Amino acid sequence: MGSKLQPLELTKDETEILRGWATRRSTAQGLAKRALIVLACAEGRSNTAVAARLGVSRTTVNTWRARFLCRRLDGLCDEPRPGVPRSITDAKVEEVVVRTLEEVPKGATHWSKRELAKVVGISPTSGHRIWRAFGLQPHRFEEFKISPDPLLADKIRDVVGLYLAPPAKAAVFCVDEKPQIQALERTAPVLPMIPGTPERRSFDYVRHGTVDLFAALNTATGTVIAAWSARHAAQDFRDFLDLIDHQVEPPLAVHVVCDNLSAHKAPTVHKWLLAHPRFTLHFTPTYSSWINQIERWFAELERRCLQRGSFCSLDALKASLDAWIDTWNDTARPFKWTKTADQIIDRICHYCTRISGPAH
Repeated sequence: MGSKLQPLELTKDETEILRGWATRRSTAQGLAKRALIVLACAEGRSNTAVAARLGVSRTTVNTWRARFLCRRLDGLCDEPRPGVPRSITDAKVEEVVVRTLEEVPKGATHWSKRELAKVVGISPTSGHRIWRAFGLQPHRFEEFKISPDPLLADKIRDVVGLYLAPPAKAAVFCVDEKPQIQALERTAPVLPMIPGTPERRSFDYVRHGTVDLFAALNTATGTVIAAWSARHAAQDFRDFLDLIDHQVEPPLAVHVVCDNLSAHKAPTVHKWLLAHPRFTLHFTPTYSSWINQIERWFAELERRCLQRGSFCSLDALKASLDAWIDTWNDTARPFKWTKTADQIIDRICHYCTRISGPAH
């Protein structure tokens, strides 16, 4: 017969702490398991019963029961592991971060890992590891443009309101033109991808003309109405609105989100709108094409059809794009807009605050 187990009793505070460790998602898996072992042992169960209940070995249960009886809660924590002492101090880490954020190297616009490592006195690998830990990427940058539109906030609320709370018995379309799409033909045949080698194409090409694409994205369904044109003048925009009118059921009101191109505000367009009162144009703020969802669709068109295409004529270009648009419409899904108008305006205010502060 084995020796009698020493009883394990918990105080109220210990019970609460152990239950927290066992249930909290942020707790390390090993610590959570040890907490469950101690809680089960405190119920008076034998080591064998606890091991069977929690799916661990009897030796594991015996180890953590003994550790807890000896050192209580501290006994469940991992002991310091042996190893080589840190070669990079906290001061070095701070220096890397501060120099990256507040300085630039002489004769350059941003740090490279080798330049910074030489100045600080660490290896390039260590510097890169610190950058990665703090989410620093000196080689990258993003561009932005603050709209000077005096009706910026009102237009944002108007357009975003159509996305998040579209009117009843109405269709919302995001409309724009993609001008001067080039029919480019590579001067040499494209070499297909093979294992270990990506697709290869010549960098030079022959131009076979350009064409403009009018597109209207239905924000509710994700489908697109498209039309080709030799230009994007006011008359062409009016004709495209006429195409939308014929494809949308008569009982529905039509809300069109578009940019501030002069062709969208021309007298011929105003005259057409007066004759079609169910249409309402909503203009985005100046320099704010990102708020028009059709730009997101144009990005898909560029990436998935145009960027790697080779077209021997304008007709070949149109046929390829028509086929891609038909495929898109067959499996169309709407883009999900998540930002509220207030969130967007707050972000713009944050940018304005930063760029209006003292120069560094």
